[in-house]
Amino acid sequence: MSWFKKPPRYTEITKPEKKSDIPGGLWMRCEKCDEMVFKKEWEDNLKACPNCNLYSVMGARERLSSILDPGSFTEKDSAIASIDPLQFQGYAQSLAKSQKRTGEKEAVICGEGTIEDTPLQIGCFDFRFMAGSMGSAVGEKVTRCLERGGVEGQPVVIVSAGGGGARMHEGMLSLMQMAKTSAAVALLREKHVPFVSVITDPTMGGVAASFASLGDVIIAEPGARIGFAGRRVIEQTIGESLPDDFQTAEFLLQHGMIDMIVARPEIRATLATLLSHLAN
Repeated sequence: MSWFKKPPRYTEITKPEKKSDIPGGLWMRCEKCDEMVFKKEWEDNLKACPNCNLYSVMGARERLSSILDPGSFTEKDSAIASIDPLQFQGYAQSLAKSQKRTGEKEAVICGEGTIEDTPLQIGCFDFRFMAGSMGSAVGEKVTRCLERGGVEGQPVVIVSAGGGGARMHEGMLSLMQMAKTSAAVALLREKHVPFVSVITDPTMGGVAASFASLGDVIIAEPGARIGFAGRRVIEQTIGESLPDDFQTAEFLLQHGMIDMIVARPEIRATLATLLSHLAN
């Protein structure tokens, strides 16, 4: 009766007795160009493929290290964290999971540091923490970062990666952070203190529709997705197809919504040049 047995789903390959001389974890395959990439080269290129320039998610502290002078960063407001004000089902578990995954209390890290000896206030989002979404704690930390810039007379740089937009788990308390952070930007502008917004992929919803789009200079990484509603939602609403590059950094630059597109390895040098001019 073995004739009726189903064939195996996978071909079994016998492992060679001799192990490979190449240690594991040294190489990785790019999802876009399908080329093998030496992991050390990928890390040295700030987690961008050296062949096709595909950007991978970068942690907030990694990003800060790539931008600021070594040893210059001092974190502020590190104790601020969300407290599940609406007792939204599953929210506390999501927060705990993100905190365990990233080692951070919230989706943004704020503090002060220097870029080529120019002092500044800086905030950096971590997409790995609930997709970089903005709740009450994130909005408060961003607002305080902007306010410190005004008090100290130091330029402010905020690196956004808010793919989750405003955090629905906190309802109106989350949405009001859009107005609060925007008001903080307006007060900073009244004091003639520069604010540079660096937008990374993806930055959507309430983050994109508030402080991220209000910089005196707005920089975006190549190919970054930036917008409010998602592409499919817009197409279904207007009943039309959108351009292939819609909501990309290149599309926004062409339509005057951002000021420049800068490759990740060049962001530090670009910020140093901008701040040296704007700070004067």
